[in-house]
Amino acid sequence: MVADARGRFVRGGLSAGQRHDAPQALPLLDGLAPAYLIADRGYDADPLVTALAARGTQAVILPRRKRRHPRPFDAARYAQRHPVERLFSRLKQFRRVATRYDKLDAHFLAFVLLAATILWLRDC
Repeated sequence: MVADARGRFVRGGLSAGQRHDAPQALPLLDGLAPAYLIADRGYDADPLVTALAARGTQAVILPRRKRRHPRPFDAARYAQRHPVERLFSRLKQFRRVATRYDKLDAHFLAFVLLAATILWLRDC
């Protein structure tokens, strides 16, 4: 999921539950030119950080604990990740999103987009 600095949904997609999150990041960022990408430890992968640097985007990603040589990161900017976490929390207030009653991915994604639209309109 991609969110702006105010914690509003910009772009999102679904992947298989057993898939890692990091490979999904670059396709979601196509057509966007963020100055910074603030993400959690799940996105700490060297290929992703290298690809972001090639695009001119600075990765603000907390390094994994087991890294032999941790990358430096901007802790003050990383603290600004809370709007995205709030977006996840607000989306999960919709019971249908939190419990995933829909069996088809298309139906679930459609409701997530609908819920994100409702949240976006509430913020206006």
